Formats: sequence, structure tokens, C-alpha cells
Amino acid sequence: MGNVPVLKPAAVVAILLKLGFSEVRQRGAHKQFRDGAGRCTTVPFHQGRDISPVLLRQIAKDIGLTVDDLLKHR
Repeated sequence: MGNVPVLKPAAVVAILLKLGFSEVRQRGAHKQFRDGAGRCTTVPFHQGRDISPVLLRQIAKDIGLTVDDLLKHR
């Protein structure tokens, strides 16, 4: 999949929850998630702003997945 979609922050959080992550804290508009293996990532929740392809790639990298593998859990 060459095209990385633009997603809403809630959609990214739903994917992370399916993967076994839970929200551990929030600082301002940034929610931090961690799973049992200790992998963690941050998802920004800014009003009216989506998650860009660049940021989606970074979130996938943070948790040790490719973007394609991450999107399979939508």
C-alpha cells in the first residue's frame, strides 16, 4: 500500500486499543499509550486536526509495526 491515509485521532486510538494498548496519561492534547510489552506512542488530539501520513508512520514505527500492519487492524 503506497498511499498512507489521513486518519482522525479517534480512529488511531481505536486501532491502538485493538492492539492491546491502553492510555497511560495525557498531557495537554497529547495522549500517551502503552502496551504490556512496554511499547509506547503518543497521539495528538488537536481540535479539528487529523493525523497526517508522516505522523501515522511515526506511530507505527514507535510500536514496531509497518503502516500496512497497523492499518490491517482498522
